[in-house]
Amino acid sequence: MGKPLLEATQLECQRGDRVLFSGLNFSITAGSLLLIEGENGAGKTSLLRLLCGLSRPAAGDILWRGIGIHTQRSVYHGEMAYLGHHGGVKLELSTLENLAAFCALRRARSLPEMEEALYQVGLNGFEDAPGRRLSAGQKQRLTLARLLLSGALLWVLDEPYTALDVDGIALVNGMLERHAAHGGSAILTSHQPVSLNAALDRLRLGA
Repeated sequence: MGKPLLEATQLECQRGDRVLFSGLNFSITAGSLLLIEGENGAGKTSLLRLLCGLSRPAAGDILWRGIGIHTQRSVYHGEMAYLGHHGGVKLELSTLENLAAFCALRRARSLPEMEEALYQVGLNGFEDAPGRRLSAGQKQRLTLARLLLSGALLWVLDEPYTALDVDGIALVNGMLERHAAHGGSAILTSHQPVSLNAALDRLRLGA
């Protein structure tokens, strides 16, 4: 199994006066995929936000390579990529300009690399299309292209299948399988069943 990349110990999350979960323990290693399950309101998105360092737990620790994520924020965020409910597509920018802006903040990429990412997610031919003209599914594909260009070892994905058709769902599945096969890891949520040709661990909240 190897040493854990990400480890959560005795996590507790509160929303107002309500405790969403407590005493939560899990870890992931290189090449592992983890699906977070639970009813609406169980705390799935809240857990992902904790794991990304966007909020802090009421109790417990989150470690990356054995060190707390909040004591090594720049290192951790350099190895982690988060895809949330709001993809952050800039409506006034073209698809290619959106990728260029992302790469300028994250990791320098060449024009051919960005064009290849658009091809891989099925957006070739839309390089100059402004974000406002993209459908919801195309915007989601654009966020997936950013994921491919991120170079991140850990993907944290909140509902990555949102607005995608059958081909788009297959695209996400293939990305996850290849990412794991190359030693990457992912934690995801989904309101729909997830079926992969790769080992998928499951963690249920509110059980």
